[in-house]
Amino acid sequence: MDKRIPYFKLLMGFPLFFPQNQKAVEQYGKSYGTSSKTTVYNGPFVQKGWTGSNLSWKLVKNKNYWDKKNVKLNTINYSVQKTPSTDYNLYQSGKLDAALLGPQASKELKNQKGYTLRKTASTIYLEMNQKKTPFNNENFRKALSLAINRKELANSVGGAAEPADTLSPENMTEVKGKDYTDLVRGTATKQFNTYNKKQAQAYWKKAQKELGKKSVSFSILTYDDDASKKGGEFLQSSIESALKGVNVRVQSIPKKTALDHAGSGDYDVFLMGWTADFSDPISFLDLNTSKNSQNWEKYSDSTYDKLVAESKVTPSETTRWNDLVKAEQRIISTQGVTPLYHPEEAWMVRSTVKGVVYNGAGAPYNFKEAYVEN
Repeated sequence: MDKRIPYFKLLMGFPLFFPQNQKAVEQYGKSYGTSSKTTVYNGPFVQKGWTGSNLSWKLVKNKNYWDKKNVKLNTINYSVQKTPSTDYNLYQSGKLDAALLGPQASKELKNQKGYTLRKTASTIYLEMNQKKTPFNNENFRKALSLAINRKELANSVGGAAEPADTLSPENMTEVKGKDYTDLVRGTATKQFNTYNKKQAQAYWKKAQKELGKKSVSFSILTYDDDASKKGGEFLQSSIESALKGVNVRVQSIPKKTALDHAGSGDYDVFLMGWTADFSDPISFLDLNTSKNSQNWEKYSDSTYDKLVAESKVTPSETTRWNDLVKAEQRIISTQGVTPLYHPEEAWMVRSTVKGVVYNGAGAPYNFKEAYVEN
């Protein structure tokens, strides 16, 4: 390490940086960590029965764990269902103790006993391919952002989503007693991440003049899950109704294929999301610097790059936070990416399940102190 990392302690809580067993890594080679049998464990539980592609497995109490006397559960059964409705049906029949809800159920069940919201330290946003016209035009990007009613969008994809006016999620990072996002909010968020049809049309007129075009057509790439498809359809309707001459098509395909398209630059606009690896806004902001390999939208802004870079080396915490706030305000004011909503997971959880720790970022669940009340 040749420089100070302000968020070093947070990285040490992220599984990517956990120490690895050298003998196991060398023994299993490329297969290491791809199944239960090719993984080693030092936590309270050992995974059993996962092949890398099957839909059910177990966590079994680790008999070699240093604090095993305080681990109350002997077994945790995982079951993956391809449709949220099946998940909930199994919960109702007593075959699951916790079930992840789909968009519609998250609206219908919010007043039921056991309904639980879990913040995911995530943001869903639009990446516009700025190697292409018209997305290399800043006024056009602003027009699209202003044409979107984020509150209605969040409601359309499920009762557990919150409209986003910042790139970083709320309740993830505290700065001197204040939420980091409260420091970001200001002129930029109000001007460009707030629904304003009249302003959207004004920026579209500016873009038309600069582009020399009265109309444009493009595709929004989404995953093929229910929430993503609903989001894509909402965006299509909102943009076309607000901006005369803008024609939108929605292309919903499997997630892996969509990511391959985005990574190779084979897309127009991508409805995607990011979840923080650790509880610091740098997890979002570093992603969009011009030389980051995951900057698929090819956003490039020297002021933004400089602010993010300086935040990593300054010895002053105050200066660091000021740099990050300015960087986030910069990417919003130029619409390098367009934040839309912060998803929250809606679950039904039995009241007898106690002691589960949920962190939201990095490794979200800790079952060490979990138990089932009789």
